[in-house]
Amino acid sequence: MSIESEVLNIIVPPEEECRKVTDTAKKLKSIVEKYLSERNIQAEVKSVGSVAKGTFLDDPDLDMFILFPEDVPKKELERIGIQAGRDIINGEMMYAEHPYTTGSFEGYEVDLVPCYKHDTTENLMSAVDRTPFHTDFILKHSDETLRNEMRLMKRFMKGIRAYGAEPNIRGFSGYLCEVITYHYGSFIETVKAASKWKKGTVLAPVDKGPIIKEPLVVYDPVDSKRNVASAVHLDTLSKFIIACREYLKSPSMKFFFPEKRTPYTPSQLKEMIIKDNLSITVFSFDRPEGEIPENIYAQTWKTQYSISKKLDTFGFISLRAVNTVTEDRILMAFETETDTLPSLEKRDGPPISAESSDNFLRKWSHDMHKVPYIEDGCWHVIADRAFRDIPGMIKREKESVSVGKAFDKESMRIITDLDEICTINPDLITELLDPKFPWEI
Repeated sequence: MSIESEVLNIIVPPEEECRKVTDTAKKLKSIVEKYLSERNIQAEVKSVGSVAKGTFLDDPDLDMFILFPEDVPKKELERIGIQAGRDIINGEMMYAEHPYTTGSFEGYEVDLVPCYKHDTTENLMSAVDRTPFHTDFILKHSDETLRNEMRLMKRFMKGIRAYGAEPNIRGFSGYLCEVITYHYGSFIETVKAASKWKKGTVLAPVDKGPIIKEPLVVYDPVDSKRNVASAVHLDTLSKFIIACREYLKSPSMKFFFPEKRTPYTPSQLKEMIIKDNLSITVFSFDRPEGEIPENIYAQTWKTQYSISKKLDTFGFISLRAVNTVTEDRILMAFETETDTLPSLEKRDGPPISAESSDNFLRKWSHDMHKVPYIEDGCWHVIADRAFRDIPGMIKREKESVSVGKAFDKESMRIITDLDEICTINPDLITELLDPKFPWEI
């Protein structure tokens, strides 16, 4: 039996479970329709997402859309949609391009989303209006065999930690997994093709739209103006390509079901850092209250990049960085070339023929110990370094460090104590010091 067949035996839900979730979706749809009818609200109810398409894995969510006529004002659409979610699924308001509710119904997580009904995707009024078209496309262009191939692709993506368009993953959405599998015809043919992908790969499963410059471009079969792969970061794309190559060399269940990594103990981490004389610094922020996870993840990446840039600018040189979001904190760990710099540094000046030479010489004329000199036709000077350690640099440069708008700069802690670094989050420091792909664990 092939690896793919073994995986399918595990991931394809039993017929009884499929029937149960399908019946529950139909029941919820009827309840929403009755709710709207009793209030004389003209709208259509449609089940969408992986349950409706028959591509769900274990523990599926139900996605129920309320489709309103285009002439309904947006505020009215939102008001009715939110109230329906509160009344029917005891929903909590969430926010994408416009508000929706998430709650539960008979043991299943439910998203109840208001949107506009359109005949085509030419003049959509919001991004979620496109979702019903996605469901219809997959249902129309797949049979049970192909839908199981799509399930394989989703499980593979989950296994290599590349599944999800959310900012913490920056990877492949469920719909993208379905589309690329449709494009190539099966899981294994997709893997073979993807093993040869490179940055800038373009796929047009139906029609090719306008030129788009992104790491991976997959034109949406229902709307060729849109790139289904816009959320895929170059690093995630690269990991997927490598995973495909490795899987073809040596197929293994580990690509679908990787083992959970056991982090190094604090004492082991400390020993590694001391042995290799590593420079590790951890930045900690309080987790913003009331902020949705997607925003926190996006702002975490922004903050990490900003700190890395500062470290590079002042000579500490960020070699690698990782981050995590916990229940109460955002943590970013950096390995740098050094955490302490010499007291002096070389400052480069202009060519001796440049008009700015006089300003450079005048600037340093006040200090008899910092005398400019000529090297390769340019002025240079050996000067006192502005900052010698990372906490001192960040303290002085704090205002110009671009952190997430929801982050409280005053809550920022810079952790350099070795014992605290090794105990604050062993999973994070293990990932920093010993990066491994999920299938390698």
